[in-house]
Amino acid sequence: MLETCILGKDHLPSLLRRLKKNHRLVAPVRNRQGDTLFTLIQELDQVDIDLENQAIASAKPYLFPQQETLFTYEISAAGDYRFTPLNSAADTIYFGLRSCDLAAILYMDVTFLGQAKDPYYLKRRENAILISIGCTQPFANCFCNATKSGPFLEMGYDLQFTDLGDRYFVEVGRIRGRELITRLGHFFTPAREEDKKAQYQLSLEARGNFHRQVQVERAIRRLREDRVPDAIWEALSRRCQDCSGCTYICPTCTCFTIRDQAVTADSGLRIRNWDACTFAGFTRMAGGHNPVDHQTQAIRRRFRHKLLHDVTRHGRPSCVGCGRCIDICFGGVDMARFVAMVCEE
Repeated sequence: MLETCILGKDHLPSLLRRLKKNHRLVAPVRNRQGDTLFTLIQELDQVDIDLENQAIASAKPYLFPQQETLFTYEISAAGDYRFTPLNSAADTIYFGLRSCDLAAILYMDVTFLGQAKDPYYLKRRENAILISIGCTQPFANCFCNATKSGPFLEMGYDLQFTDLGDRYFVEVGRIRGRELITRLGHFFTPAREEDKKAQYQLSLEARGNFHRQVQVERAIRRLREDRVPDAIWEALSRRCQDCSGCTYICPTCTCFTIRDQAVTADSGLRIRNWDACTFAGFTRMAGGHNPVDHQTQAIRRRFRHKLLHDVTRHGRPSCVGCGRCIDICFGGVDMARFVAMVCEE
């Protein structure tokens, strides 16, 4: 069985068309406005798959939807409740994931598949095949080298592609990737020694091509030593506009809330929605009291969670260095700015 192989670029459309016969296909697609977004593809011939640019958002909503109905409920005339779970997930191939986005999925695994497994997320993960593409040229705001989430991965993918110009170098990471290569072997050829050397050289060069130098490890040490001045939290809180765009765009933010929505007098839905720790209402209690001073502590909670508490619990930060919080925040309250402020002290 091939552990590394080559796929000619001219064979990629045929391969995706073949994969789509038995799976849903989610991939980065450039839309009419020129934006690249992960998209559930209906007709391959009618979309422009974009492997050159970073998708504006990650593939998170396909594994952890922004809103989903967990179950319906009905109340009988006798007052008995009946609950009907809604949990289905089609086999889905996620193609063109960047290393940071795949690392974020592995982080979501830790959140949703720990001791108390989330059956909805579990179903989607069991039916997912993850095909990533290494970043030979990191994007302008990326710093996945500082979070050890890229630009190439050593584990977690089913298949990992590297762009070698006229062909892709393909690495097999897990059994589902191996099965796919076995089943569709006629699309692939064995990788030659020169292909392996070319891939290795590109992965080395990519590490030196980052535009931003973000000292995440140093910031973690200062947080652990409680050496972050209150003035930094206060300055960032004043800049925050409370839109929570940073948490919604972040591929590892997984806060959610659950509410019941009545449909009739005796039936309804239980719905899960994304929530954000930066919202003022996130910690507001039923009586209206909020134990967290939103103006000074919401930002503190967010960054400490990602760079301190998750490091303590899981041994690594829950920032994957994708840089999307830099792109989206018009107040400049992003991870790179926070790390820079902490390290300047």
